[in-house]
Amino acid sequence: MMKSITFLLLLTFFSDCLFAQKETFDIITYTPPINWKKEVTENVISYTITNETTQNWSRINIVKSATSKGSIEQDFESEWQELIVKNYKPTQAPMLNERSETKGWKIKAGAAKFAFNQNEAIVFLTTATGYNRCTSIVATTNSLDYLKDIETLLASVDLIKPDIVAAQTPNTNNDENSILGTWGKTGSVNPSYHDAYATSIAGYTADQYSFNKNGTYHFVSKTFGMSMAKILLVKETGTYQISGNHMTIIPQESVIEAWSKKDGGDKWGQLISSQKRNLEKTTYQFTKHYFSGIQVWNLVLQNNTSTQRDGPYSNNKTFANAWYYSPISTNNIVITLPNQ
Repeated sequence: MMKSITFLLLLTFFSDCLFAQKETFDIITYTPPINWKKEVTENVISYTITNETTQNWSRINIVKSATSKGSIEQDFESEWQELIVKNYKPTQAPMLNERSETKGWKIKAGAAKFAFNQNEAIVFLTTATGYNRCTSIVATTNSLDYLKDIETLLASVDLIKPDIVAAQTPNTNNDENSILGTWGKTGSVNPSYHDAYATSIAGYTADQYSFNKNGTYHFVSKTFGMSMAKILLVKETGTYQISGNHMTIIPQESVIEAWSKKDGGDKWGQLISSQKRNLEKTTYQFTKHYFSGIQVWNLVLQNNTSTQRDGPYSNNKTFANAWYYSPISTNNIVITLPNQ
């Protein structure tokens, strides 16, 4: 753990440099850090990394832009209160960098210490204001080991004028063929955690549905926790029926298995136990929704009663009582099962 953190990284490296494999979120183009876990919601893209041996960690949040409050000073103060003070409760006022300007954008950065698990950590906020928009990047860490990665991402950032941002693709909710394939979501291993850093340190859950053209489905859920001695695996198969914008899941077999951790890490070891789960026949209202900020379609499932299969509702309030599943991609990979 970090014994002391100095303010080495009051960065405003928004630059004209060219980097390979850039990604775009809303009005920010950037190069993601290598080997960090990516999490996507409508309003934030997050990258996290944790060293299981040292318990060192870091997180970078790229926040979707909003309407400016009128000046970089007002925007930075508002973002600091909303994104930093509310979430991390820093132990001091921010140490500020000098304001800079580039291509019509005004940029301001600040940093402060905060306590996490009775240890010292640091949070950085970089806010940019221009063209009546405000956007921010939040970075946190408890180790100097990750400062270079944070610096590299910030240095790669290029800000897009809002008038050339691609228009939102229309929402659609096609027929049953629109749900075919594999859809997944991830979340904290402990749904009661609301601290972003507790999520990355505690572990994760990954849930995936695969819908087949013949009307069958299979569901897989993996739960990994750093403090847990076992990895939990749920496997379920059954059929589904669609009527209009409603889908009924009819499970035929569902089991939960406990596996040991190979070498103490996030790899399947040996099967320890297996038991059957209750079969939850559930009818969902489903919607195909396009999130323009992350340029990804989601399969949104809604039900007024939460299910054991899907877990707690999403914190995203675009749809009430909902779970959001994204298509499988390089950033949302298929769960690897034991012996695969």
